[in-house]
Amino acid sequence: MSHSSTRPAPSPGHSHGRQHAHPRDHGHHHDHGHAGAASCSAPAQDINAGTSACGSSGCGAGDGHGVLPPWPRIAAALTLACAAEAAHWLQWNLPGMALALVAIALSGLGVYRAGLKDLARLHLGINALMAVAVTGAVLIGQWPEAAMVMALYVAAERIEHGAMDKARHAIRNLLDLAPETADVLQPDGSTLRTPASGVAPGALVRIAPGARVPLDGAVTQGESSVNQAPITGESQLADKAPGDALYAGSVNQNGELVMRVTAPAGDTLLARIVHAVEQAQASRAPTQRFVDRFAAVYTPIVFVLALALALLAPLLMGWSWQQSAYQALALLVIACPCALVISTPVTMVSALTAAARRGILIKGGSALESARALRAIALDKTGTLTTGRPTLVHWQAWGGADAQVAAATAWQLASRSDHPVSRAIAAGLPPQAFDASGDALQELQALPGRGVQARIDGLTWRLGNLRLVRELGLADDALQQALEQHEQLGRSVTVLADDAGVRALFAVADPLRADAPQAIAQLRALGVHPVVFSGDNPATVAAVAREAGIATPEDARGGLLPGDKLTALAALQQRFGPVAMTGDGINDAPALARADIGFAMGGAHSTGMAMETADVVLMNDDLRRIPDTIALSQRAHRVLWQNIGLALGVKAAFCLLAVLGLATMWMAVLADMGVSLLVVANGLRLRRWIAAPHERPDSMRGRPAMGQ
Repeated sequence: MSHSSTRPAPSPGHSHGRQHAHPRDHGHHHDHGHAGAASCSAPAQDINAGTSACGSSGCGAGDGHGVLPPWPRIAAALTLACAAEAAHWLQWNLPGMALALVAIALSGLGVYRAGLKDLARLHLGINALMAVAVTGAVLIGQWPEAAMVMALYVAAERIEHGAMDKARHAIRNLLDLAPETADVLQPDGSTLRTPASGVAPGALVRIAPGARVPLDGAVTQGESSVNQAPITGESQLADKAPGDALYAGSVNQNGELVMRVTAPAGDTLLARIVHAVEQAQASRAPTQRFVDRFAAVYTPIVFVLALALALLAPLLMGWSWQQSAYQALALLVIACPCALVISTPVTMVSALTAAARRGILIKGGSALESARALRAIALDKTGTLTTGRPTLVHWQAWGGADAQVAAATAWQLASRSDHPVSRAIAAGLPPQAFDASGDALQELQALPGRGVQARIDGLTWRLGNLRLVRELGLADDALQQALEQHEQLGRSVTVLADDAGVRALFAVADPLRADAPQAIAQLRALGVHPVVFSGDNPATVAAVAREAGIATPEDARGGLLPGDKLTALAALQQRFGPVAMTGDGINDAPALARADIGFAMGGAHSTGMAMETADVVLMNDDLRRIPDTIALSQRAHRVLWQNIGLALGVKAAFCLLAVLGLATMWMAVLADMGVSLLVVANGLRLRRWIAAPHERPDSMRGRPAMGQ
């Protein structure tokens, strides 16, 4: 597997480049442009906008209502509406009508104007519904109720608008974690407190114990433990030493650190995460698109039913014309689709924010909704199931060679190679190996796919894999047996050889991630079948899979090229249905794109291509975040349909009351706005989501929630 030594952050304007035909909708093929995000996160400024990116019927924050009146005006309108109701009861008709008109003007003049313009364009949204209802109520003499309906409606919209803004802007609060200033080291050794926005990459910044890291960088001096939960979601402290990465917003715990800044303030990992989540919030999930389409058909039907009730009730049910008009107007207000339309975005926004706070970067509502349907998941081995940091676990001289000479020769070859296995061998050999090595290495050259070779003291030495040994004709039965024993233990063996024969064996293993067995158990508990896909040799893959808890031989497949992984994924999809892929390398990118959902490891070994291609990025490389994502998807789906069912159920009940002649305008506005506030409150609960005990396997119950 090819790895990158740097960690590129998820790009806010990610371009996946997915051109393949695929049955799913990734939800992020469209242009995420900033305008879309802005329209969904800020109050609409144009009362004539009609609809917005947030909902086709013009409900909720960012709708076509324009700037809602401030609370003092709403409070004055409610007071005047109550006074109009009292005047009506006292039969002070003219003063009461004047009070009602002033209340309507104070609270809903903008809504009324927008409604008239919508009617002129034959756009039947909530503005048009309210304009017709208020006008009709005044015309039939129910002006106090018209005033109260408008004032209560605008008050509820203001509450709803604030709740939606709170949900949408919750993730931006993370940016407040990064301090606004940084202590920049000066040439004379002093520090100068400088605005973080003015610190350029390459500057040295000192971070005192207990202080927050102001910018992204790499440690150059000092050792400490750092709490980086706000960025990666990991619950344990991360030990930092020279060379390790630091992220803006994390907290230095005990030792003083000096870091070299690697990114400006606007391009930190924290800022990119916030930007990417905001773009995901602006995209529309399948359920949200369905609700919007449904509302676009539903609203005209309501108009037709209300008109039919007004015209036919006197003829078929013996009602007076005034009574039928009143019930028709109540039906219009009751049937407003506002609660239905607002039920989906608030839920999706809250779930995406909850995921980001736990180190799970989900790139859109489609991925969040689709995760609950996963039935199988393919996991890459190196860097995904394992740490991606090979270590030398065993070495031995071979064929009567001198161990010290073999170690020194191997160190010279391995220390000049960038391959992870070579680095592991060089780092794992005893100090006397490089103490004894000379500087006589000449004609060093790479042997692609095999190893390296060089001349040392006049002899040609090679450090390579089994393929190289076989090509040289040096793989006798004893060597084959020794190699097979190591492979059964999940080790990759590198051989040191000269022209005469093999001189040493070096066994390297990539340790299994500590959280891998627990993640596999959680996936099984959620009904997801785990398999391993890897380009490594089959024996090593099988050994690692067994250690992780995947013991079935056909579920651990090695020796797969990128094209082979695509074929294997297609077979899994045919057998199980929706399938996820998890990886971290460039060679995993095609499979990440082809899978129904791609999970990319976001740690130090992950490549930018993998993170760009994937639908979900696990910022802290914790595999347990995959079952967490599936559990969150299941919870969000339940909340979505709770909200949709509540909105439709309450409206159906009150519409029946209107048809029976039992509804009032008061009931209408309370039914509509009350349900709107209920679905918003229900959706907002997901912002504080943690996996509940029944969403985890038995082994996880009673333990602290991850990321908490």
